[in-house]
Amino acid sequence: MIYETLKWLHVGCVIVSGTGFVARGALMLADSPLLRTRFLRIAPHVVDTLLLTAGIAMATIARVSPLQHPWLAAKIGALLVYIALGAAALRPGRSRLVRAAAFAAAVLVFGYIVGTAVQRSPGWLLTAI
Repeated sequence: MIYETLKWLHVGCVIVSGTGFVARGALMLADSPLLRTRFLRIAPHVVDTLLLTAGIAMATIARVSPLQHPWLAAKIGALLVYIALGAAALRPGRSRLVRAAAFAAAVLVFGYIVGTAVQRSPGWLLTAI
């Protein structure tokens, strides 16, 4: 029962996190001052902490290790790439073109992470093409 609850929390946080990232990316592209509001600076960290905590708890309960499951290792690796690209996209100081390219790449990596989790295969994208 707790695993299912964690799974729904995890999936819900994925939806909120992805939607929030796309919204913040749109605000970045529009040079909106809303991007600097306290809520938009803090809320993503809260959601992403819940997301990561639920994921770790599910892996612990199910005794799933990234060393034994390549799809999980790929998902974690892609998560690190997504974080770096997201930071490059949303932090001021870089040119708008660089931030837009990083944003687009981060959205693609996010899609790969979701697809890898759903398919439980690191190579799902190659079979989908």
